[in-house]
Amino acid sequence: MTAYDAAPTAYDAVVLAGGAAKRLGGADKPGLSVGGRALLDRVLTACAGAANTVVVGGRRPTTRPVVWTREEPAGGGPLAALDAGVRRTSAASVLVLSADLPFLAAPTVHALLGELRRTGREGVLCTDAEGRDQPLVALYRAEPLRRELALLATEHGSLAGLPLRLLVRELDLGRLSADPLASFDCDTWEDLAAARARIRDHGGVLDEWITAVKDELGIELDVDTGVLLDLARDAAHGVARPAAPLTTFLVGYAAAKAGGEGKDVAEAARRAAALANRWAAETETPDGPRNDAG
Repeated sequence: MTAYDAAPTAYDAVVLAGGAAKRLGGADKPGLSVGGRALLDRVLTACAGAANTVVVGGRRPTTRPVVWTREEPAGGGPLAALDAGVRRTSAASVLVLSADLPFLAAPTVHALLGELRRTGREGVLCTDAEGRDQPLVALYRAEPLRRELALLATEHGSLAGLPLRLLVRELDLGRLSADPLASFDCDTWEDLAAARARIRDHGGVLDEWITAVKDELGIELDVDTGVLLDLARDAAHGVARPAAPLTTFLVGYAAAKAGGEGKDVAEAARRAAALANRWAAETETPDGPRNDAG
């Protein structure tokens, strides 16, 4: 047992969104899109549970409110950027992420939180499919993280230009073998093309699309897409094909008026599906019930 065993689950997030992106020809990497969403916005969705999210990099529109800061000097590298971000946090744990992780999702963040609580160590970082440490997909205890950053700055005179491995080797860290795609980053145009192709080919394109739409519209709602697809099918088959999108729109409108929660969507969809089935039943018996007594 350690002094960290009773650590709270609350955390802040620091997202590193600077860097020269040399392998991308100096492109604005956090702003590049995968599935219609900027890489930075995809990462911000994954860490939506953070009490406070700090982005180290140039200001830009984002789908979530964040705190902006920059490293000193500008372009000083990941350790300098991390130090600048940590200075704007206050939670006992800090989730540290790069801004170019198209497949990072909330389950990986939850797994890091759970592993940190379980082990009581100074941090937990993900490893990739080859077992390599990923210090920018990691959760750290704030106190030892600040301590080691300060010691490194004192030892080297500055954090500018120092590699992340100097920090990793000074902390007592656990390792988490999470989703192999969680640490996939877009360092090259080939990486970006592979990420864009994967979200259309891996069988989850509808989930990707729904997430993108929710982010674009600022909606935080868990939706059972199967229920809505069944409703659209019933409306299209039992009424007319154009009824499908119109019906799902009306269900969404009714759910919003009822409170806007997942249960409201489910109830509105149930009622609309029942109506579509009644409508279809009438077309199946156009002559009405037989009257055998007449």
